[in-house]
Amino acid sequence: MYNLKQNIRGDFFGGLNGGIVALPLVMAFGIESGLGATAGLVGAIVLSVITALTGATSLMISGPTAAVTLVSSLIIANELERAASLDAALTTLFVIFFVAGFLQVVFGLIQLGKYIRFVPYPIISGFMNGIGVVMVLIQFLPLIGHPIDIHIGILFNTIPEAIKNFNWQALVLGVSTIAVVYLFPKITRVIPSTLVAIVAVSIAAYLLKWPVPTVGDVSDEWITWRWHHLIKFDHTQWGDVFVPALTIALLGSLDTLLTCLVIDMVTGETHKSNKELIGQGAGNVLSAVAGGLPGAGAILRSVLSINSGAKTRVASLIHSAFLLFALLEIGSIIHFIPFAVLAGMLITVGFTIIDYKGLRDVLKIPKSDALLMLLVMVVTIFAGLLPAFAIGVIFASLSFVKKMADQNITKTEPLLLMPTNEIDLSTIEPVYLSREVLIQELSGPLFFGFASYFKEALTALPNTRAVIFRMERVPFIDQSGLYALQDVLRHLRKKEIVLFFTGIQPEPKEQLFKMGIIPELIQESNLFNSFAHAADKLEQFLKDHPSAKFKKTTLREDLDLDHLKDRLN
Repeated sequence: MYNLKQNIRGDFFGGLNGGIVALPLVMAFGIESGLGATAGLVGAIVLSVITALTGATSLMISGPTAAVTLVSSLIIANELERAASLDAALTTLFVIFFVAGFLQVVFGLIQLGKYIRFVPYPIISGFMNGIGVVMVLIQFLPLIGHPIDIHIGILFNTIPEAIKNFNWQALVLGVSTIAVVYLFPKITRVIPSTLVAIVAVSIAAYLLKWPVPTVGDVSDEWITWRWHHLIKFDHTQWGDVFVPALTIALLGSLDTLLTCLVIDMVTGETHKSNKELIGQGAGNVLSAVAGGLPGAGAILRSVLSINSGAKTRVASLIHSAFLLFALLEIGSIIHFIPFAVLAGMLITVGFTIIDYKGLRDVLKIPKSDALLMLLVMVVTIFAGLLPAFAIGVIFASLSFVKKMADQNITKTEPLLLMPTNEIDLSTIEPVYLSREVLIQELSGPLFFGFASYFKEALTALPNTRAVIFRMERVPFIDQSGLYALQDVLRHLRKKEIVLFFTGIQPEPKEQLFKMGIIPELIQESNLFNSFAHAADKLEQFLKDHPSAKFKKTTLREDLDLDHLKDRLN
């Protein structure tokens, strides 16, 4: 049940700030698409409502995004050139959007979303960094008083001329907004600084009568758009709509699932990919019926909403309510918000998107992971999300194959958790092994495909006093594996579980030292060359710290420890 007293303030300001940011963006996306600002607004309103009610990621805000809008714009332009009339073109376009949403629902039902877990951390980090940089770059033009342009290539060509004719009043407003966003929290955090910045600087601009571009009027022409476009469609043309619909569905799904991963990183939660695809698909279906643009999970709006205090999916509903209110009632007030103010706020959002943790560790992580992260970031900035994803996955796959070849591994067995008490030890009674000690044997690389399973299994341990990690068969650990191991060890340390490592190979050991996992989480005195030495230390530990739950006997008395050593060495 919703806790009104505990959550409403955070959800209100989170949804409101998300809506304030979304308003100029979705209008710009609508204009960019060729269907008008209202198509962007309708898409944002419908998608946020439907995904809030049916999606799996409670703090996600959905709507038209740059990546999906760019693909949609190309499809719209082609259809407008090909169709005999505007009405016929609209009919085909909204059928394409409808089918794209339906395909996303199918993706979720056939469990395609689960494969997002195989995306390695450097790719996600590269996306975050690229999107953050793009957001900062595309706000440069409105920051100096010129219209926004989301195409990086055109943006760089426009900048020299824009600088010659920059509007100094707009620049002052934008810089003032940035200053308020960063400095106001030093006074109080009761009111979100982004909201204070928008209201205060916009009022100042209005009172000073400075000639700066503003958001402008919001039309309600969308009310005349109906679902009759779908009914009039010539059903013999399904073949013509399937390929563009599939393109939008694939890109929208990828965009959404990457947003889910970013939200997971910000909140520490774990999303359900397939349910989220079903929710996004339903949202795009109904957006097409209402005459809106297709969209996906929006990273910038979602992160801003979370940073503004959002606690539940109610924030997404408030976001939609604000956009609907803006569409119907307060266009005359929104008219006075300068684009430079919004640009200043979005620059601060762009900086929050950047994965500073990944960039900070770029000299510590394996070189191949660092190169992959930087490559994905550059391609995201200059070519877009889909090419970056394709290049990133190909590069990661080739890098992984090379590492396997370097280790002379010709056969990869499934990576399973193998505690020693599953080994046939019929002649002994493994009291402590079964009740208090887990021996976790890792076989093969701890890499991005195994990291999520590893974290899930090791953070769900029963009542355990000690864990021995047998690392003899781990040839390397990539960035995803390092972060997964780091999270697991921190979780175990909080539970006061004693940790032992045996047989760490040189390369993984070097990475653990670089990342500070040794000695921050694992003391050097708890590193052993062999399991036998670790067992001796463990025996002494259990002897010195007897459990209150079990009889006070030593490990050697309950187990034939010498026999166990012979079996495991």
